[in-house]
Amino acid sequence: MMMPIMNIIGNLGYVVVCVVGAHQAINGRITIGDIQAFIQYVRNFQQPIMQVSQISAQLQQTMAAAERIFGFLDEQEIPDEVSDEEAADPEVVTGAVRFDHVHFGYDPEKPVINDFSATVAAGQKIAIVGKTGAGKTTVIKLLMRFYDVDSGGILLDDSDIRRFKRNDLRSLFGMVLQETWLYNGSIADNIRYGKLEATDEEVKAAAQVAQADHFIQTMPDGYDMKLNEEASNVSQGQKQLLTIARAILHDPKILILDEATSSVDTRTEQHIQKAMDNLMKGRTSFIIAHRLSTIKNADLILVMDDGDIIEQGSHEELLAANGHYAALYNSQFADVA
Repeated sequence: MMMPIMNIIGNLGYVVVCVVGAHQAINGRITIGDIQAFIQYVRNFQQPIMQVSQISAQLQQTMAAAERIFGFLDEQEIPDEVSDEEAADPEVVTGAVRFDHVHFGYDPEKPVINDFSATVAAGQKIAIVGKTGAGKTTVIKLLMRFYDVDSGGILLDDSDIRRFKRNDLRSLFGMVLQETWLYNGSIADNIRYGKLEATDEEVKAAAQVAQADHFIQTMPDGYDMKLNEEASNVSQGQKQLLTIARAILHDPKILILDEATSSVDTRTEQHIQKAMDNLMKGRTSFIIAHRLSTIKNADLILVMDDGDIIEQGSHEELLAANGHYAALYNSQFADVA
């Protein structure tokens, strides 16, 4: 409010000078030049006040940001509930996942997931579809234990995920999200973020599998090209390929793809889809997608609505059932009359 208020006060000052000055000039007490001089005086007087108001607004923003930062720093670390001796070994996990009657709500009074059960074999490709707010992303957050279930359980190779240390559990996952995250550094360093000790040869091999090597070679300085703060010197599709290369280098047991191709054109989507197919080979994969054309070859499709699995099966089985999935699919691919 400070800047608008000061602008109003400053403009009122000009109005007062003009009105009073005009009255005085009509009566012959001052000249038009005197009015002009007073307007300049008001302007000179107003400038430092406006500068103070600008600083005041910046100070308020700084205080608000500092409050958030210190609030975050004051948060207590959540300790792992299991000791080193009792913790499950992540090295022996094959990627089999079982959701056993999972119930969850961000607010205990408003459940988001209701009695969710599903069994995923190691190496299977699982697609989760449904309308916005159906609970698709929440399932992934529970799987990676950003939240704990209210009741039921999630098991990796018959071991409850609560038996794993959090860092060990999350090291099993690789994620490719709709919103790409790259930082100010070289292309090679951004890919190497998936495995910090990786050699240059491993970085290049991951980029080749991700279909990213070709465009990297065409860039100035190739793998040593620096990305700016917003990574705006590469396209959205190229950003996505770099994050896929990063996930390939990480070599996770379980892969999560959350709307990874929703913000690119159809031609780029084909390149990204080929890269993702290479990434998913031999890995348990969870795919969240609204474009149903990208999940037709999934081993199992889970159709969610209001936190429940209302249908499950292969693409052909669900189309034959002519239910909710078929309606979603036909709404995207029906011929326009």
